[in-house]
Amino acid sequence: MNKVILMGRLTADPNLNQTQSGISSCRFTVAINRPFANKQTGERDADFINCVAWRQTAEFINRYFKKGSMICVEGTLRNNNYQDKKYPDVTHYNTDVLVDNVEFCGSKAESGTGNYSTPQNNSNNNNQTAPQQFAPQQPTQNNDSMSYGNLSDFEEILSDGDVPF
Repeated sequence: MNKVILMGRLTADPNLNQTQSGISSCRFTVAINRPFANKQTGERDADFINCVAWRQTAEFINRYFKKGSMICVEGTLRNNNYQDKKYPDVTHYNTDVLVDNVEFCGSKAESGTGNYSTPQNNSNNNNQTAPQQFAPQQPTQNNDSMSYGNLSDFEEILSDGDVPF
């Protein structure tokens, strides 16, 4: 099984590109703090994980995430091995996370933007109504008269002497 789930912060704004056939791709790096501090410096070290997303996922990341945004990434590990053009006997090894899904992890205030909703269709401005406001319902009866439904299938236990704990 090859599954990766990461949560961290973007080190830079995502880089959106398109292939010659018009398919969107996005490369970004996620910084993830290690759970322990360095004994010599007392600071936490971080790992920097390279990620790549394609199509709608790439466009979503580019639109709603920026440098410093907290992000949760789900995907798979991919090895990208290639021969150096200048030195044919040298092979370069690169590992990326191929992103399948992303989620917001921080608050709206933390990310710096507060509107993640999709745009509304404004073609029918004449028939718009104000959104309904829902107030919390107050109970009309006190808790003593609460109904529990039909309890005839349950047996009443009068003594706890036979309970094994």
